Amino acid sequence: MIHEILPVGMLGCNCSVIGDETTREAIVIDPGDDISEIVDILNRHQLTVKQIVITHAHIDHIGGAHKLRALTGAPVLMHADDSALADRLDIQASWLGMETPENPGIDTPAREGDTVRAGGIEAQILHTPGHTPGSISLFIPAEQKLIAGDTLFRGSIGRTDLPGGDPQMIAKSIKGKLYALPDETVVIPGHGDPTTIGREKRSNPFVRG
Repeated sequence: MIHEILPVGMLGCNCSVIGDETTREAIVIDPGDDISEIVDILNRHQLTVKQIVITHAHIDHIGGAHKLRALTGAPVLMHADDSALADRLDIQASWLGMETPENPGIDTPAREGDTVRAGGIEAQILHTPGHTPGSISLFIPAEQKLIAGDTLFRGSIGRTDLPGGDPQMIAKSIKGKLYALPDETVVIPGHGDPTTIGREKRSNPFVRG
């Protein structure tokens, strides 16, 4: 499996480009900005985007999705519970002093238990609310890899003080769904360095396993 992680935008959102080495089909997760650099990765590996997945509708994760869809024709997947946040991209942009990106909307709703596919790669959608109402994480069983969005970080968890945040809910999502995954699962957070489920269960100061 091809997996390139590119920090994009002023907040360094980890955009994941995941590709099947045989079919050259790809999933792009959280194309928040720097679309030309994402396209460079796709071209270098000769990948065709089949799905654009948004883990949650904060501007640093969703900001470039409309542009990438226009370039690739791939549908945008996002949980419907974050639609209200996506409708307020102008307010989010004002917080950061940046231009308002276009809301891509939702072509295909992302639901708990659904599977996202590119060639032989399958990623299971986990609804992990708390950072936002519609936050999702994606687990790739064959690789024992989790794309966690802003739910779980190395030594930390996602903010819950922004609109739609819920500290009790994020703890429930982490303990009930993410910590149920194998300890050796590699976690790719929405920002910063990778970690593992086992490490966070043992030492995360916010949510212990």
